[in-house]
Amino acid sequence: MGLVAFFVIAVVALLGALGLVLSRNSVHSALFLVANLFCVALLYLSLNADFLAVVQVIVYAGAIMVLFLFVITLLNPSHEEAPNQLAGQGWIAGILAVALLLEVGGVILSGVFSVIKSPAVPPVVDWGDNVHAVGTLLYTQFLFPFEVTSILLLVALVGATVLAKRRL
Repeated sequence: MGLVAFFVIAVVALLGALGLVLSRNSVHSALFLVANLFCVALLYLSLNADFLAVVQVIVYAGAIMVLFLFVITLLNPSHEEAPNQLAGQGWIAGILAVALLLEVGGVILSGVFSVIKSPAVPPVVDWGDNVHAVGTLLYTQFLFPFEVTSILLLVALVGATVLAKRRL
């Protein structure tokens, strides 16, 4: 059952990614991205990473997508866009894409990943559930980076508020 569920979720995630890239409507692209983010959350759940799945849904599918939709509505997608100024450079992008695929294929065929051996059973950590383990690490070993990140986010919030008030 787990393998079938994984393949179903993976196919839905791939279809969502294709819809995201190929859709001409920006709102539809944002909704395809939400579907893809939910699929990633389901994959986290299949790996017993409950905390990551919940954070994926709340932060990315919730907060970040709300910001994306605000930006989309502020840009007013109903107006015609300017003509594509990069239309003549598509062949350069194609050459770079082929070069990237060849490079990735070369790395995979070189056997770099064959030396990585993981244990069959993950090590057992007696910290309780995932949330308790993340909280213990976050507030003990990674307390300083956590506080620095919170200060940076606070400064960004204050800066965005000052810039927004200045324009009104």
